[in-house]
Amino acid sequence: MTLLIGALSLGLILSFLALGVLISFKILRFPDITADGSLPLGAAIAAVLLVQGVEPTLATAAAFCGGLIAGAITGVLHTRFKIHGLLAGILVMTALYSVNLDIMGRSNVPLISEVTLASYAERTGAAVLGHGNLNLWGWEVSIRDAFVFGGVLIAISVAGVCLYLFFRTNLGTAMRAAGENDQMIRALGVNVEHMITFGLAFSNGLIGLAGALLAQYQGFADIQMGIGMIVLGLASVIIGDALVGSGSLGLSVAGAVMGSVLFRLLVAIALRWGLDPNDLKLVTAVFVFLALVAPNFLSRLGKRPALGEASGIGAR
Repeated sequence: MTLLIGALSLGLILSFLALGVLISFKILRFPDITADGSLPLGAAIAAVLLVQGVEPTLATAAAFCGGLIAGAITGVLHTRFKIHGLLAGILVMTALYSVNLDIMGRSNVPLISEVTLASYAERTGAAVLGHGNLNLWGWEVSIRDAFVFGGVLIAISVAGVCLYLFFRTNLGTAMRAAGENDQMIRALGVNVEHMITFGLAFSNGLIGLAGALLAQYQGFADIQMGIGMIVLGLASVIIGDALVGSGSLGLSVAGAVMGSVLFRLLVAIALRWGLDPNDLKLVTAVFVFLALVAPNFLSRLGKRPALGEASGIGAR
């Protein structure tokens, strides 16, 4: 049960990453890979501030702002300097590696002895239920794990609803239109460049927030923790589309969260079955491949005529 709760909590934390990738790749149609740099940026900012005694909520908010700045720089490089979107993301991601090292001062910052949001959740659980473990359907679960899971579930639920409501406002609708048909929305007087820059900033702000929460949950911030995160975010969005479809904005937001949680559950199951951690990235690539090809395969399978129809048997 501890492994299950941990996988669910980690999946919900990385749902912020999935929502950020959803904005850039699906709504803006922008191939942004800044995530591999903005996620450890958020972790680095939060970790350094926590070590210095800053209140965890403020440290997490600062990490969100750091992600905003990183995404805005990518947007400016693309819109103002006319650099290809993919190359702009690569430039910012590469630069952020050195920036993150400068912020942390070393490659790893431990947070085991620091007060974090996870500590707040544990204290809340101890105040409400007392010390000890919870018994859930015969399984022992620590108060820390249970209340961290509950806190993250509430946070991602609120974030998902707010994101859905935002994209139904005039500004959010203009941003969605900029990704769907930039010529049309430009003809209506909307500055597409501003929409792209704002969207990328918002996207990477969520990713930086994911990095801050991830560092506080795991108990450390590491310079390498962003490697492959863009693949994980894409996998979550793709799996979410396969689960619930992409017929509406609400389904896309819910699907991204569900895809992130399911992806972490699949990884946890693979590790439980004895997967070598060194092969984790390989398994991640396989999961993404399956998520990419499965919808088309199932669609073709559903459209394939029955044997009797194809051969004319039974035709009148």
